[in-house]
Amino acid sequence: MKTRSDAFLGRLAMAAIPSRPWLRIQASSWWTRVLVAGGARCHSLHDANMYRLDLIRAEMREADLRGASMISSDLSDPDLRNANLSGADLHLANLSLADLTGTNLTHANLTHADLAHADLTHADLAHANLNGANLLNAYMAGANLTGANLTGAHLPHAKLSNANLSDANLSHADLSHADLISANLSHADLSHADLISANLRDANLSNANLSNANLTNAHLSHAHLADANLVGANLRAAYLAGADLVGADLVGANLDGAHLMDVTWSEQTRWSDDVTAVMRGRSVPIGGGRYRVQGSGNSGAELSVSPVPVS
Repeated sequence: MKTRSDAFLGRLAMAAIPSRPWLRIQASSWWTRVLVAGGARCHSLHDANMYRLDLIRAEMREADLRGASMISSDLSDPDLRNANLSGADLHLANLSLADLTGTNLTHANLTHADLAHADLTHADLAHANLNGANLLNAYMAGANLTGANLTGAHLPHAKLSNANLSDANLSHADLSHADLISANLSHADLSHADLISANLRDANLSNANLSNANLTNAHLSHAHLADANLVGANLRAAYLAGADLVGADLVGANLDGAHLMDVTWSEQTRWSDDVTAVMRGRSVPIGGGRYRVQGSGNSGAELSVSPVPVS
């Protein structure tokens, strides 16, 4: 049996869906919560308090949500295209299946938020806090994640091709099977990250920290790893054909079965003692103190031809 209060809120919900696409009104925080819950399309919710609000499939395209508090709110499957969520607090929010294409999320707090299967194509997440966030199968092609905190984030099978992750903190993140083709990860912290079977073809990893990262079966062909820290990294069966390892530190790295054909390295590149002689034996000088690996370059294979002399 419906109460008088239920009927009143029902009429409010109906009023929130006008026949015209926009009915611009100003409302208090309480009215805002009622209207948004009823399906009203938001234009400006700057600094609004929307704590634990049910906004499933909400229409908030191009809405101004700067600094809004949406902690633990349910925003599953909403339309947030080109919305401004700069500085918004979305801690523990449910944004699964959200359309965040082109959305401004700079400096937003997305700690432990659920963004599984969300579309973040070309979204701006510069300096956003995504610590422990769930980004399973998230589509983030071309997204800007410069300086973002993704410590311990869950990103298996995420699509990050051409994304900018320079200076981002991805330590202990799960990026297994992620698509990072041509992504910019320069100066990023990927220490202890899980990159099993990740596709990093043509990615920029110069000066990145990959110490103790797991890159088993990762695809790193033509990746830029100049001056990268790969100390203790697991590169077992990784595909590094044509990669740039000039100045990289691979001391203690596991290169068993790694494919190193046409890899470029330099006098400044550091290998484990048992690998240095093998790499010199399989490489030819190309000038400027640099060398290129010849033949199969498989670090775990026996030499089948005489070593190429290196002066």
